[in-house]
Amino acid sequence: MTTDTSSDCCSQPGLQPLSSAQKKMRDALAETPALLTTEQVPVASACGRVLANDIISPMAVPPHDNSAMDGYALRAADLADNDTLPIAGECLAGHPFLQPVPEGHCLRIMTGAPVPADLDTVVMQEQTQKTDDGIRFCKKPREGANVRRAGEDIMPDSLVLPAGRNLRPQDLGLLASLGIAEVTVQRPLKVAIFSTGDELKLPGQKLEAGEIYDSNRFLVQAMLEQMGIEVVNLGCIADDPELLRKAFLDADEQADAVITSGGVSVGDADYTKDILEQEGSIGFWKLAIKPGKPFAFGRLKSSWFFGLPGNPVSATVTLHQLVVPALKQLAGETEVKPVRYPAICQTPLKKGPGRMEFQRGIVSRDEAGQLQVVTTGSQGSGILRSMSQANCYIVLEQEQGSVEAGNEVLVQPFDALL
Repeated sequence: MTTDTSSDCCSQPGLQPLSSAQKKMRDALAETPALLTTEQVPVASACGRVLANDIISPMAVPPHDNSAMDGYALRAADLADNDTLPIAGECLAGHPFLQPVPEGHCLRIMTGAPVPADLDTVVMQEQTQKTDDGIRFCKKPREGANVRRAGEDIMPDSLVLPAGRNLRPQDLGLLASLGIAEVTVQRPLKVAIFSTGDELKLPGQKLEAGEIYDSNRFLVQAMLEQMGIEVVNLGCIADDPELLRKAFLDADEQADAVITSGGVSVGDADYTKDILEQEGSIGFWKLAIKPGKPFAFGRLKSSWFFGLPGNPVSATVTLHQLVVPALKQLAGETEVKPVRYPAICQTPLKKGPGRMEFQRGIVSRDEAGQLQVVTTGSQGSGILRSMSQANCYIVLEQEQGSVEAGNEVLVQPFDALL
């Protein structure tokens, strides 16, 4: 990938819209060959893995007509002139009734048991009575009632799950129902992470004047691990050119992608910018979003690079909105756009036109079922507690102004990563 310095947003008065940045990243990633190899894994171990191939059904599901109820199987036509039929036998799940059923007879049947080919209807036992002459049917059934047809769920040779799907627990059950014991999946991504800054200390260490604890790396690692990514944690790197260069080279050598936090703002950590430009092709962007204006993206010699802002909320938002979709693309996963819903804002929101905002909110339903949302309070880019308290973003478009209480806004509920 080459960096077009003529469109470097750091040298332009304007800001780059989020949608533009997302498209540039998608296009750049699509230009390179797939990073990953594939492997076969047991279905029981495939949750959270990305399918490498389409899954085509080898069979019908269900494989035979079967009963949806405990009751009695019969020919609906046999009840045309009477309401009582003698019992010819019993059919249980796993134990089919293999003999012909005489005309004018019914068959005791259990849920899931195969319905014999010469019968067409099942009546639930609650709608019957036992008599000396057999089973009395309290009302005439509709032909075909309570019969689950072969292939009703899945037909043979049909597409069941497409390549690129991130497998969920219900998908594993579906695969098992087809008798599939192993699936071909993409190798997990490997991502190297580190934080930069002389001011950063590890939790548990004593803070000196001007120092803060490194929180971003813990958040980034947790989100990546929830995605099934193998994380190479290189720690916290001081603002020293030789240490930074070594960290970037080590990260590039070990991983498919590298994520850093800090050192991507205008005039911030020139060492970082100089090293990245020497070791790869990196664009430093000013995004039209809040929080999260400074961002860097590009290619190192062997890996992709994503530079997050240093402020913790900015790092979280850019990771979630920009980097997570990019990593899913690299992992071979089909893009799933975030779901957003209209909700009534219960608190006023301050905003000026010019940047798309992802304010943190708490969404719920009122007694009438209407979605409503309140802000978590102060929305500063350093207030990580606002992310911890929230369960959604309040998404305010780029040219939108302030919001009054009672106005409708869009909310994006947090997904499993948050």
